[in-house]
Amino acid sequence: MRYLDRIEDLEAIYGTPGEAAAIKVTPRLTPAYRAWIERSRFCVLSTVGPEGTDGSPRGDDGPVVHVEDEGTLLLPDWRGNERIDSLRNILRDPRVSLMFMIAGSNTVIRVNGRARITADPEMVARFERQGKQPRTVVEIAIAEVYSQCARAVMRAGLWREGDLSGGLPTVGDMLREISEGDFDGAGYDRDWPGRAARTMW
Repeated sequence: MRYLDRIEDLEAIYGTPGEAAAIKVTPRLTPAYRAWIERSRFCVLSTVGPEGTDGSPRGDDGPVVHVEDEGTLLLPDWRGNERIDSLRNILRDPRVSLMFMIAGSNTVIRVNGRARITADPEMVARFERQGKQPRTVVEIAIAEVYSQCARAVMRAGLWREGDLSGGLPTVGDMLREISEGDFDGAGYDRDWPGRAARTMW
C-alpha cells in the first residue's frame, strides 16, 4: 500500500474550499460565535505533550466555559479521575484545541489557542457552586475560532437516532477485561452512579 507523504499529492485529491470554508475563521469571538459557545455545555479539550496527544471531554450543567472577553475563555477543571493528563500537557506545551457541541444542533464550533493554568484563589472562587470550587482554571487565549462542517454529525445521526447504548460493554466490563478478571467490574458499575453523584463538583 502506498501512503501519501506530500502536501501536493493530498491537495490534488481534494477540491478547493468554498467561500464559506474560506471566510469562517476569525482570530476572536464574533458575537454569533460567542453566543453559541455560551450555550454549549460540552466540549472536547485536545492537548499535546511528550507522550503524545490527549482528548478530554469536559461538561457542565451550564456553560462549559466562561467567555472572559472576545479573545479569552476560562475552563474550570472540575473533579475527574485525577490523571490530569490534559493539565500535564498544557504545562509542557500550551497549544490546545476545543470542540464545542450542543445537543440537538448539527453545528460544531472549534477553537484553537494557547492555554495556561491558574490555581489563584480569587479565580477558582469565581466558579464556586454547591460550596465547592474547581482546583484550577484553564485560561485559553484564542488564536482562531470557526464553525465545523455539519456533515459528520448529520452522517452519524447523533441527535436523531435515540439511545444506542443498549448492549454496550460497561466501564466495569472494560476494567475487568484489562485486569484479566482481577478488578471487580460488577462492583464498580454498581457503585458508580452514587459515587459520581457525590463527587460531581
